Amino acid sequence: MQLNHAQRELTLKIVYYGPGLSGKTTNLRAIHARARPEARGRLLSVETHEDRTLFFDLLPVFFTSSSGFKVKLKLFTVPGQVVHDATRRVVLQNADAVAFIADSRRSASAENNAYWRKLRSNMREIGLDATQVPVVIQFNKRDLPDAQTDAELEEARKKGGEPVVGAVALRGEGVMETLHALLQAAWRNLDERARLSRNIGLTEKEFLTHIFQQMDLTGTALESHYPSAAGRPR
Repeated sequence: MQLNHAQRELTLKIVYYGPGLSGKTTNLRAIHARARPEARGRLLSVETHEDRTLFFDLLPVFFTSSSGFKVKLKLFTVPGQVVHDATRRVVLQNADAVAFIADSRRSASAENNAYWRKLRSNMREIGLDATQVPVVIQFNKRDLPDAQTDAELEEARKKGGEPVVGAVALRGEGVMETLHALLQAAWRNLDERARLSRNIGLTEKEFLTHIFQQMDLTGTALESHYPSAAGRPR
């Protein structure tokens, strides 16, 4: 979190982490597509022959709170290939929350587990306390034949304390729900540590409402929570 009282700005950083081709870039593209043009910045993507995302995608979403604070939300992905470990550490620096994008297929379980361990290792290496940075797990590619069942996902949910969201990111399913879980967890964590509600006059409800009223939530589980946003012309 970057809090600038002089300029009345608050910036939060969210990082999408996971194996190559698990759907990190697809998530950000889906979010960008659902955001109102005036509430989104340029989506930057660097692609190479080695990996779909070499460095990061950046999505700055911004609004001004009722107390006059300008709030910026920056979303990043990390490159998936093993050789880009140093870049992943750089992108993870100062993350306020992390989305771990896993491939739901049973055949991908070993790679998911290896990248989960790598996430923890990367966080330790850059001085991020894994117990202090919220993580949301998204099991993507739920539409594939080899995907784990809902019961298996429920078991995964019970094993750890992290929220678990099922998704088919290519169809936009579970993408906004994952983002909501990330931002809610990030806000609650930062509010507990830095008393944001008291210090800048911005509540969790206002924070989430400002963001998700700038999104097209049609067909998502959030549609009824932010009804004025659903189906809004873009």
